[in-house]
Amino acid sequence: MKAFVMITLLAGLISFESMAQNATTTKPQQAKKDTTATVDLLGEMNQTVTQKEKLLPDKILFTQRIFWGEKGLMRTFNAFELTPEKRMKELKVRRTMLVTHQIMGMLTLGGMIAQGFVGAKLYHATGSDYQNIKDTHEALATAVEIGYFSTAALSLFAPPKMLNERKGYSSIKLHKVLAMVHFTGMITTMVLAGQLESNPDLKPWHRAAAFTTFGAFTASMIVIKF
Repeated sequence: MKAFVMITLLAGLISFESMAQNATTTKPQQAKKDTTATVDLLGEMNQTVTQKEKLLPDKILFTQRIFWGEKGLMRTFNAFELTPEKRMKELKVRRTMLVTHQIMGMLTLGGMIAQGFVGAKLYHATGSDYQNIKDTHEALATAVEIGYFSTAALSLFAPPKMLNERKGYSSIKLHKVLAMVHFTGMITTMVLAGQLESNPDLKPWHRAAAFTTFGAFTASMIVIKF
């Protein structure tokens, strides 16, 4: 009987000791799980912040920044608040403006060609023909100037694109370089045209500026299309 009691007590002690060891082991593991869960949560939060969607490229034209920058004039209107949804609508506006930019460019190019033919006749015209051709040349010049600067404005004031430009050569970058050339040529042509009456010796320079403008303008359209 005494042996039975001793065996029962010994089994109880062993069972109690085992339970105590399990409890001690479980608590650190639970704490470890809680710590891991906290670290994972902080990691997800940091990842969310770093992956926040950028709505504007890093570099935009100053004309675009005035209207479409984070604090641009257009941001004062509810329709153009800087949000992902409204930014997508802006890109549609940008596409429309750039398509119109291309159409206006083609029309302007046609006006330049016509003006070139009329200008060539003007250099050799005499008498009453000279005044008639001169009037036609000036009318074409006005139309080309309106078309040219309207075309430029559609590009300069369009909403900026979503992504940054890739590094290296691209047709867009070449288009912009040629744009600077034909813009300078256009201003030079206009200034010289206003001085031809008082200084006819400037005619060769006026013609050179006009041809440079036409060549750069034509090239800028070709590179953007092909």
